[in-house]
Amino acid sequence: MKKFKLLLAGSVLAIACMSALLANINEKKEETKSLRSVPKMDRWETKNEEFRKLYPRQYDSWKKTRNSDDIGDMLKEYPELVVLWAGYGFAKDYNAPRGHFYAIEDNRNTLRTGGPVDAKSGPMPTACWTCKGPDVPRLINEVGEEEFFSGKWAKYGSDIINPIGCVDCHNPETMELQVNRPHLKRALASNPDLINMEDATQQDMRSLVCAQCHVEYYFKKVKTAAGKKAAIVTLPWAKGTSVDDMEKYYDEINFKDWTHKISKTPMLKAQHPGYEMWMTGAHGRNGVSCADCHMPYKNEGGIKYTDHNIGNPLDNMDNSCMTCHRVSEASLLDNIQRKKERKTELHKDAMEVIAAAHLEAGKAWELGATKEEMAPVLMDIRHAQWRWDYAVASHPAFFHAPEETLRVLATAVKLGGEARLKLSKILAKYGAIDYKVPVYSTKEEAQKVTNLPFKKLIDQKMKFRNGLLKEWKKEAEEKGIYNPKSTEMVKDKTSYGQ
Repeated sequence: MKKFKLLLAGSVLAIACMSALLANINEKKEETKSLRSVPKMDRWETKNEEFRKLYPRQYDSWKKTRNSDDIGDMLKEYPELVVLWAGYGFAKDYNAPRGHFYAIEDNRNTLRTGGPVDAKSGPMPTACWTCKGPDVPRLINEVGEEEFFSGKWAKYGSDIINPIGCVDCHNPETMELQVNRPHLKRALASNPDLINMEDATQQDMRSLVCAQCHVEYYFKKVKTAAGKKAAIVTLPWAKGTSVDDMEKYYDEINFKDWTHKISKTPMLKAQHPGYEMWMTGAHGRNGVSCADCHMPYKNEGGIKYTDHNIGNPLDNMDNSCMTCHRVSEASLLDNIQRKKERKTELHKDAMEVIAAAHLEAGKAWELGATKEEMAPVLMDIRHAQWRWDYAVASHPAFFHAPEETLRVLATAVKLGGEARLKLSKILAKYGAIDYKVPVYSTKEEAQKVTNLPFKKLIDQKMKFRNGLLKEWKKEAEEKGIYNPKSTEMVKDKTSYGQ
């Protein structure tokens, strides 16, 4: 009797499992059938909500990136940044990154893009749109790269309207992963030691599509065939992808992003070299792609798909970290936290010493120091800040490559110290041996030290947001490239509280 009951229970369990399996198979068949009945997407369809018809799970998960909407004012957290970037846009406004859903919103709202009044005004070039959404590769395809990169940022205000989404990484006709921005293809071709796009595997592509934007780049100024001035996004990879290689590249072509307002140093601004740092770390060296951690696979109703809620892997450790790491979550988190603490300590040391060097250099110029005396000092400051910025501009660098991050930050502190040592001798020569740099402990105090007209910048931005920006949205809707409902739940947030 007992044997019969066990056999019956086993049979019932087997039938239940088979029924569940059959249900999953039927569900997959029905979903496949429904997808086949929907017309294929246009090659340059940039309205992300249109993809929900074919890929509802991927789209719905992508839309969750709107949940990452907090504004983290980095200038408020680290006032030294206002001094480090004096004379450059980042000293006006710099926030921690939000979800991809807000890429367009944040680009339009930041004080860095200014308050243009028409298509030909404002402080920034069109290149500042490059990584903000799928309308960029569409436009490059339509007008050509040289034309796209000519003119001012406001030139494409009503054309670049949809935030980072499907066409940034996929060909909508096939949904294959594709590099849709030519600057990455050129950069890879510029160095034989880098991956050949023709040989790239699917796993390679799961990182390369991210490398279209999460890389170091600069705006190469050229004159177009039509006689226009253009600032073309270019990656400095010809000599290699390390901080040292790119530093050498920039030095040899005498490139500078700007001249520091106080120290007169020809400066470099690191962008966000996440891909380069990732390559040097354990994940990159062992073939773990960006998507493996930031877009892990999920199963839902028998369907396996890639989670497009791109964000911090630590928020989804079961599907990201714990599929490979054979330790407890608590142990892994503790290890990460200790790495972060070491990075933060060196990060703060570097900011403090380099900011002081800028201010001391400013005093030396004021007292009459010569270009010959200051040249080696300025080179130390340039290299120190480039290395500090490189190590922290890619926000998760300490996670991707902790050893390299600490090495680069250590060299930044060293070079900053050497600059100050040289400055102490120059200041002593000109009778200012006891000079003390101005003290500041808040963003507002740092703005006074650098004479930043913050209120004026806000007034200009608000005039733009209440005027030209509204016209852009209306024009985009009339062109058929923007659906206002897609952004009706966006919370209008800024660091300047307007």
